[in-house]
Amino acid sequence: MHQKIKRAAKGEDPLRPYFIKLIFIILVTVLAGACTMGPDFEPPDPGITIPQTFAVGADDNADVPQSLENWWRVFNDPEIDQIVSRVLENNPDIRTAAARVLEMQSVFRQTRADQFPSLGFEAEAGRQRYSAFNPLTGTSGTNVSDAFSLSLPASYEIDLWGRLSRATEAARAELLSAQENRRTIVQTLVAEAVTQYLTVESLERQIQVIRQSIDAYQMGLDIVEDRYRRGLSSILDVRQADRSLANARARLPALIAARGVQSQALGVLQGQYPETTPFCDPDPDYFRPPPPVPCGLPSDLMLRRPDVRAAEAALHGACARIGAAKAARFPQITLTGSLGYASNELDSLFDPSSELWRLAAGGRQSVFDAGKTAARQRAAEARYEQALAAYAKTVLQAFAEVEAALLNRREHINRRDRLLTYQEAADAALQVAQDRYSRGLVDYLTVLDARQMKIDADLQLVSVEFDILASHVSLCRTLGGGWDMALMAAENQAEATEK
Repeated sequence: MHQKIKRAAKGEDPLRPYFIKLIFIILVTVLAGACTMGPDFEPPDPGITIPQTFAVGADDNADVPQSLENWWRVFNDPEIDQIVSRVLENNPDIRTAAARVLEMQSVFRQTRADQFPSLGFEAEAGRQRYSAFNPLTGTSGTNVSDAFSLSLPASYEIDLWGRLSRATEAARAELLSAQENRRTIVQTLVAEAVTQYLTVESLERQIQVIRQSIDAYQMGLDIVEDRYRRGLSSILDVRQADRSLANARARLPALIAARGVQSQALGVLQGQYPETTPFCDPDPDYFRPPPPVPCGLPSDLMLRRPDVRAAEAALHGACARIGAAKAARFPQITLTGSLGYASNELDSLFDPSSELWRLAAGGRQSVFDAGKTAARQRAAEARYEQALAAYAKTVLQAFAEVEAALLNRREHINRRDRLLTYQEAADAALQVAQDRYSRGLVDYLTVLDARQMKIDADLQLVSVEFDILASHVSLCRTLGGGWDMALMAAENQAEATEK
């Protein structure tokens, strides 16, 4: 301390030793970065042969990412646009996923902070009274002393083996996985909301068909009763007409209940109270076939699907954890230091003679832990194998969903073409049956059978048209379709503000 004061009195820089130590620390840190334990992550091989084209065949080869953004707008329905907007803004699952991303961001910052030096501030003031005995005089007494100190302690762990850098790498990958999981949840919920809306519309169309059939059965019953009063029909015709009318009326409550449940479920997806929306008579020309979906190349699917990207990010994190566990088996070297002042008098606390500093380097290495650190590394390697298997399963599931959606869409379209022919034949058969009954050439049971075929054709057509629209939604989702980019940009801006 006195030498330091003398150097200062001679004009020498008293901080020179600190600069030398700082340069030494920087050099050690740079050298430490060249020694990182564990394997470096590489894009994984899913273990399957990816074909050049999808097995069912794609509709178009247009630019997929651009064509699939906001895919629900192809329905040209303002109500669907509003529903999707409310789902993105209010759905609890989306808010939970967004909060999970914020949590992982904080975990990442917390983990990354371990790579930097930590600096603290300590201040202490105290007074002590103690007994003192003088052996020369044989007297004793009490003394009172004061103590004041002010210091800036610092510590820094040299990441010589890459344990901290690997932990930061894992935390960054886990953050990316959380972000991709949020996108997966957004895609799934948007697709579910649109499908629920289409389900409500389909049920309304079925209700309309049943109500029209009730009117037709009621009209037929009136005709049969009139003919019975005139002696042109038997009581059996009346009973059969009445039975068919009652059966049609009995089918209506179940459809109304199903529509109400679907409407309530749609409200929950939007973060609203589950209310049953008013019934709307569907437009007779409500079905508009959606345009072809550009599927692109199968090899691009893994780049578009957020669940596949999330699985790859989780695998990356598991790989980095292996390096962190392996580096934990080697010595940990820590630099500690403190710079401050200490004095018995407050007035002289900041005098050069009261200055104190300390710089130390220490190491820690486990000599015997009964295989604990080795077992931790093996556990990390096992978790990596689990993540690799989960990634391969996710990739296989992605391709399976796309192939199934393509197959369903193609066959539903083919089925609708055949049902249109069936519907035309049923209409013609009903007209013939009614004409022949009015002339007394057939009994009323023939008319009822023809009308039942007509109702069956109408209901099947409504069902297959819903299947076509639902398969379009499913195909857009399985191909990694986009969502409201404006909302996602706002969320990203909010996250950037948090950083």
